[in-house]
Amino acid sequence: MRRFVSLAVLLFFTIPFGISISGCSKGAKAVSCSADGSGPLVGQVTTITLLPKIYGISLNQGQIGQVATPTATDCNGNTVNVSSYTYGVFDATGHAIAAPYIADVVPSGANAGKLCAGQWNRNTGGGIPDYTTCNVTGLAGEVYVVASGGGANSNPLPIFIHPKVTSIVLGSPTTDCTNDPTSNCCPLAAQATVTAPAYTGTACISQGKTAQLVARAFDSNGNNITCQVGHLSFAAQTTSVATIDENGVVTAQQPGSTVISANLTQAGSSAGFFSTCPPVKIAMTVPNTGGKTNIVVNQNNTQPLSAVATDINNTILTGLALTFISTTPITIPAASTGTVTPAFPGAASITAICQPPTCNPSPINQIGLFGNGTPVASNPVTVTTPGTNSTLLWIGSTQSRYILPIDFTNLTTGAPVRLPLAPNSMVLSNDGASIYMGTTTEIMVFNATTNSLTKEDASVAGQVLAISPDGTTLVVSDPRKQLTYLYTTSSGTISSTYGGVAMRAQFTPDSATAYITLGSVDVNGNVVPGNQLLVHSSFTGWNLVGLGANATDVAVTVPSVGAYLAGASTTGRSYCPSTTITGTPPNTTSITNAYYPLADTATVPTDRVAATNDGLHILGATVTGGASIVDLAFQAGTSSTPGGLPIGQCPAPVPATYFTANRISQNSIPMGVTATAITGVIPTSDSSVAMVTYTGSGSLPVYTPATGALTQVALTGGATAPVAGAISSDNTTFYVGTSGDNQVHLISRSTLKDDPTQTINPKLPQYVCPNSTGSTCSNGTDAPSTYVTPNLVVQHPRKATS
Repeated sequence: MRRFVSLAVLLFFTIPFGISISGCSKGAKAVSCSADGSGPLVGQVTTITLLPKIYGISLNQGQIGQVATPTATDCNGNTVNVSSYTYGVFDATGHAIAAPYIADVVPSGANAGKLCAGQWNRNTGGGIPDYTTCNVTGLAGEVYVVASGGGANSNPLPIFIHPKVTSIVLGSPTTDCTNDPTSNCCPLAAQATVTAPAYTGTACISQGKTAQLVARAFDSNGNNITCQVGHLSFAAQTTSVATIDENGVVTAQQPGSTVISANLTQAGSSAGFFSTCPPVKIAMTVPNTGGKTNIVVNQNNTQPLSAVATDINNTILTGLALTFISTTPITIPAASTGTVTPAFPGAASITAICQPPTCNPSPINQIGLFGNGTPVASNPVTVTTPGTNSTLLWIGSTQSRYILPIDFTNLTTGAPVRLPLAPNSMVLSNDGASIYMGTTTEIMVFNATTNSLTKEDASVAGQVLAISPDGTTLVVSDPRKQLTYLYTTSSGTISSTYGGVAMRAQFTPDSATAYITLGSVDVNGNVVPGNQLLVHSSFTGWNLVGLGANATDVAVTVPSVGAYLAGASTTGRSYCPSTTITGTPPNTTSITNAYYPLADTATVPTDRVAATNDGLHILGATVTGGASIVDLAFQAGTSSTPGGLPIGQCPAPVPATYFTANRISQNSIPMGVTATAITGVIPTSDSSVAMVTYTGSGSLPVYTPATGALTQVALTGGATAPVAGAISSDNTTFYVGTSGDNQVHLISRSTLKDDPTQTINPKLPQYVCPNSTGSTCSNGTDAPSTYVTPNLVVQHPRKATS
């Protein structure tokens, strides 16, 4: 406490002195500050303040600094203008510092108040101006700067001179302030009355709780010089995670981890990190229903949902930037506020997710520590909206340059619309506004409202594999260049590129992550399966995951806690990184993450996979060993124990059986058809049934997951196999493109019968390619009398009254 006793003495000696008394003037009459007319006058300088008063300025030896501009006030506290100040350096007794200097200051002139942690040059000759070179004296200690002006002196401003600080490290308080001083050992810490416990970095802090930051400062030789450097002030890089006051007391705000910078020597440096506890559980329910998670909501009615997040200490978290996502945003969109207002009849699962970087962020090198930087998903709430709607249907083929739009509100079938090229792929945006088609030379954009081509973009070519639910991004694979693109639809530009040929792709419902299976190109120019999973995350960017076996398809789980991959074994990959921490916090030496680790291995093979919206089934189909349907079934949840796929905070590390805890079976059911290739597994949005499309011959297999029953729907007319399909948003009708008759059959969901009176004959003319090379066609012509199989089908709901 010696320095503070001395400081009090210095304050006593620097009380304003030499106050001048104004003489007579013909101007305004001078007004005294006191009632009896004695003492200083209003407008006369009585106080000069230099900041920061107590904590002062810290400088490395030889460093140049600057005193902040003083503030002068009169006896009433009004600001008074002072034309110039004079500065001096004093010791704790109030005596001016003599050479050799610990610190020096430019006393006056243009650079008045400029500090030197050593001694300024004076009268050095050779044309070198005074006060331009700071000479190191090698001395360390504490001195004070005082500014004088207008007949008053300022408070003494502490200046701390010390060896160069090379690192500041947050950590636990010391038990030995002599040999291992920490910031709370030093006299300046006594200026604040702090009752918060110390933040040790060995655990997260719950939202709203406070802790005292403790740090150690070291010089280049590793010496602990904490108590020489003066006051340490701290700042959080991400202020939404934590706020820090001038005394180093940190308050936990939103979940996440943030870098803490220690501000010293008029510069900042990283000192460590701080963790606000993330949610370990997000419970989604329907208010005022006793905790129900399955409800019926009529069309155009708004239904609020409740999401309660708790952390590891059972603290209920507030203000979280949760993302509410719907598995069918066309029919039942989820608002950012957590309400749903069904636009069309249908069904959807609504999930709340705390998704970095908007919720529970973390620096990349801290992902996984205490659960920060990883997503946390809630249980799904199932919303069903009864009723029926009309449908807009578009029918195309990879063998034709024509696309046929059909509006079931008007049953008259129009003429097909001619395209510049035959598409190899086709996807529809969720808003029903645009259809994107891939070709070997360009991307075609079709206006689904006017049924006309609006754009040809030759800057990108290949197969359009997926469109994000928000309609902003396409995944495009170019086998010729062997590149995979993320294509921004609004600007028509490639936002990101990755080397490799994509085979299948699917986005998560929040559009934040795209899962992509990579393949290779064989000698015939065909894309064949590969053994790598490529994932693009808006948080971590591109990640390439080795699989050890080939994967032919990918399906995002519900809730979106990962993805399942089709292959010789059907495997699950978790969105939880498998985190490896070397060392014990806060002395962690490194954190490494294996992104999208293995979480399930089912021995049954699949060629195509899909997830049901209720989160209870991963459905697949394969031709291996005879055409069959595969069902990975999960235990349904109860009011106290959630079923389905795991939700809540990610484990560390992620076990290879993470997804199997609630998996109750892996069944393979023969389809009774002759299939050469599976083209799709398509569940209804209410998870009640799923149909399988394929090339070959036979009926339409329709599977009921709840019972495990398989229904063979006989196809009428000359149809030989269902090769492509779509299901109406209200789940009442299957639209199935068939080989053999090259038509589209309408299957009633209620009867599971093919009504030949409702079959659509799109009459798509064949595109003949006499000069084809691999997948490239030049000088192609249409064959008007030859029709091809409709193997590209997309649909969008439409109100019957619109």
